[in-house]
Amino acid sequence: MIQFSNVSKGYGPQQVLDQATFTINPGERVGVVGPNGAGKSTIFQILTGLIEPDRGEVTVPNSLRLGHVRQQLHQHKTDGSLLEYTENAIPELHHIERELADLEHRLADPDRATSDRELRRLGELQSEFEHLGGYELRTRAEATLCGLGFSPQRLGEPFRSFSGGWQIRAELARILVAKPDILLLDEPTNYLDVPAVEWLQDFLRGYPGTLILISHDRYLLNSLTAVTLEVSGGQVTRYPGNYAEYLNLREARYRQLVAAKANHDRKKEQLERFVERFKSKATKATQAQSRMKMLAKLEEVEVPQMALKPPRIRLPKPPRSGAEVVRVDDMSFAYKEPVWVLRQVDMRLERGERAAIVGLNGTGKTTLLRLIAGYLQPQKGKCSLGHNVELGYQSQDFADVMDPTATVFATARRTAVNHSDNDVRDLLGGFGFPGAAIEKRVEVLSGGEKVRLGLARLLLQPCNFLILDEPTTHLDIQAREALEEALKEYEGTLCLVSHDIEFVRHVATVIYAVENGSVVKYFGNYDYYRQKQAEALNPPPPPTLSSAPPVAAVPVVNESPEERRERKRVEAQARQDFAKARKPLEAKIAEAEGQIERFEAERAQLHDQLASASPEVDFAKVSRRLGQVNEELERWNEAWEAASLELEALRETYGL
Repeated sequence: MIQFSNVSKGYGPQQVLDQATFTINPGERVGVVGPNGAGKSTIFQILTGLIEPDRGEVTVPNSLRLGHVRQQLHQHKTDGSLLEYTENAIPELHHIERELADLEHRLADPDRATSDRELRRLGELQSEFEHLGGYELRTRAEATLCGLGFSPQRLGEPFRSFSGGWQIRAELARILVAKPDILLLDEPTNYLDVPAVEWLQDFLRGYPGTLILISHDRYLLNSLTAVTLEVSGGQVTRYPGNYAEYLNLREARYRQLVAAKANHDRKKEQLERFVERFKSKATKATQAQSRMKMLAKLEEVEVPQMALKPPRIRLPKPPRSGAEVVRVDDMSFAYKEPVWVLRQVDMRLERGERAAIVGLNGTGKTTLLRLIAGYLQPQKGKCSLGHNVELGYQSQDFADVMDPTATVFATARRTAVNHSDNDVRDLLGGFGFPGAAIEKRVEVLSGGEKVRLGLARLLLQPCNFLILDEPTTHLDIQAREALEEALKEYEGTLCLVSHDIEFVRHVATVIYAVENGSVVKYFGNYDYYRQKQAEALNPPPPPTLSSAPPVAAVPVVNESPEERRERKRVEAQARQDFAKARKPLEAKIAEAEGQIERFEAERAQLHDQLASASPEVDFAKVSRRLGQVNEELERWNEAWEAASLELEALRETYGL
């Protein structure tokens, strides 16, 4: 069990943690959320021993192996290949291998007697080596590296030859291969593309240990965690459930505390008024003294400050473009021929579409955006914009081209050719820079503020076609949601690249998949794209002739009376067989629906108990039960889905 007891940590005048107390139980899957700078990474640094708390006590079991991704790698220990670096994930294995080799060498000596103690030790070492996964370590390392996006052909290349982002991926693979008892992941998707994020999610679903995850990725938080720790205002508050459930519980808890605070203040005011009025009257002195004692015992109700939502981004209405915004015909591009990044690409982007470009890192997503934006020119084919298209392009390095010493207003004003100063101020106010905030210098802005300023600069031009490359980088969850809502309401055309799956799911209306130099359009959102991908990987089996003819068979022309009677008999028998076969499936579906209803009702009751903040509620017990209920709900939902699919297949077999 991991426990923080009254832990405080400050950096200069800033108190990041202030008597924070929380517990993480063995095997729990915990999401750590909160605004940037709230202290999430500080908790990880304390857990890993990189820093010490100023006050308080931290308990981490010494017997458990703890794994975390190091942002600063030991370059002097990375002379080997990528695969060798990843394999070197469990230092204990090297000690075991050396002792095994030494022991086996001694046991092979014919001139010395073999002791029972040595044989026992040999068995212990072999068992420990197997338990730590030594015999399958290389296979695990290869599978993990490929799952995170490394090409199999590059596993033997020197680790040093990879860029910083890919080295961090390798470090993540190294930690996953080690299978630690406690896994700490701090923004693991920062360097991952969408396919790698999905692979990581699938991998972590099967991870058996304690998982503690800091992430702004709602997709991971909702699919992997069952407990949420909110870090805000120096305090850490524990909520049961994933990120979506945490939002509901936090809102309910906040409303309950606000009501309790109002009742407390009203009661306090009444007592103080009574004391003030009657403390000098002899006939009321005893009652006044009693009220004073009640005042002294009255406990204050603390209402935590809700995390401030970022300002709502208001995108102005863009000028109208032609129906076709982008046309790409037989386009090919290479940074150095004959290594083609894109080959014979054909694309059409229509007015009002919100397109997301997905694919593995290195397949050409950013290159495609730069070609569409006109920053690169193809060697073959052409890429042209439609009638009256006014383009705005925000690249990944957009912040580097802004003068760090310039103010927000000056940065925006430089691009506002046809706007007055008041227009610029109004737009900046809509992007979260009201009043004196426009005098901030760029160098002091947060990542989210720089993204908002970059978008404001774009929209001070008459843009009706936005191209955004990784716009959610450096944004916390609240800022991502604000940008998401703004882009959903944007009346122009949008083309973006993002590794945030939830962001893509909520914003994009069409998907362009880049793979092996080609681009394929999917006329639907991200979930539709994933469905089509799954169907391509697992195509349905070819239809087979059923032994039972369809019930609604088409009558055979010119059939004889005997043939007609035989057909009717076979059809009746098929209906009987179907009715008999479907009963157990319908019973399974009914049972699953009843269990789902029962557990959903219990979950709602448990949520109400946790939101009540009553001192009579055993929060640990209720939280444990909530985890069990969520597991039961998942099991019965799977049972319902399996039985329903089986019943549908049965209907198709009998033609019903």
